[in-house]
Amino acid sequence: MRILVSLTYFRPHVSGLTIYVERLARAWAQAGHQVTILTSRYRADLPRQEIRDGVRILRLPVALRISKGVLMPTIGLEATRLVLQHDVLSLHLPQFDAAGIAARGRLFGRPTILTHHCDLHLPVGFFNLPAHAAIQWANQIAAVLADAVVSYTRDYAVHSPFLSRYTSKLHVIPPPVDPPETPRPQDEAFFRTLRRGKNPVIGMAARLATEKGVEYLLEALPKILEGRPDAVVLFAGQYENVLGEDAYARRLRPALDRMAGHWSFLGVLDPHQMSAFYRTCDVTVLPSLNSTESFGLVQIESIMSGTPVVAADLPGVRQPVLTTGRGRLVPIRDSAALAEGILDVLDNNPGADYDVVRLQSRHAPAAVAQAYLSLFEELRRPLRR
Repeated sequence: MRILVSLTYFRPHVSGLTIYVERLARAWAQAGHQVTILTSRYRADLPRQEIRDGVRILRLPVALRISKGVLMPTIGLEATRLVLQHDVLSLHLPQFDAAGIAARGRLFGRPTILTHHCDLHLPVGFFNLPAHAAIQWANQIAAVLADAVVSYTRDYAVHSPFLSRYTSKLHVIPPPVDPPETPRPQDEAFFRTLRRGKNPVIGMAARLATEKGVEYLLEALPKILEGRPDAVVLFAGQYENVLGEDAYARRLRPALDRMAGHWSFLGVLDPHQMSAFYRTCDVTVLPSLNSTESFGLVQIESIMSGTPVVAADLPGVRQPVLTTGRGRLVPIRDSAALAEGILDVLDNNPGADYDVVRLQSRHAPAAVAQAYLSLFEELRRPLRR
């Protein structure tokens, strides 16, 4: 099967969406399918075309940025050419260009699956209001034209203002998560130095972005330090020059400076380092604020590595804790509750006997890829008659 995948940003950009698509595309390629990713050349130093893990990546030039979105003048021509060359389409929202590609799928008889990763929330700003309206309009058109719409969980779908309109074509497919890598000796040695003895380590794996709720972990720290004065936070992920988040980083700087002795930024880690990170932590946290977070792949990675989580009680986001019992849920935007949840997990280690093999099989990239392939085959059947 020839599969065309479209999304605004792809690797090396780091987000849950790009990691999801990378794992899914790689699994399709490993199963013998021809996979092309159509995306933006959001950085001038990125190659126009390349092949990674058997997946062809085509990056189109960006003429203009509007908030976190991009305008690619040549995407119409390229999309027409590529849709005609492929059997099925996999579109990933939020994405302004999904509407035009879905229209081509309908016109040329190519089954189209739209995967909705999260609702869109742009920061308040003069340009963001019309940009938000344009993307929402385009995404609605894409959903109407698509043959099927995929969500990570039904919990998120029924609470999403966007997805709840398309329950008649909704399919729930869990997100792909790679099993933990074996940490390299140098990674384990590095994290031992960060642990500084037996002190509790609180981990957060995310971008330093507004919707992640980093400020609530910062506000929770003084309360945590009352009971655990030697606690430290390790933050894994991009924290400098995050797209569209410069003002947010500046706003957090005073609080980060005050907690300098208890907070370390690690930057973007490779899979071996991430495995060592999760194993070093006593608990990981996901204090996200709104429906731009629909699940939180890092929760599954943490639980697979044996580390419990404290997560915001948001639709979709709460599912890993609810289904495994491996952690605690706390109200959003509540630093006191977050502190209590973290201290509770440190004291009680909930769900320590959970069998992670079940989790690994449910989220195995090959299994997720096959669920998509089965749906594609189901959609193609009427077209062959």
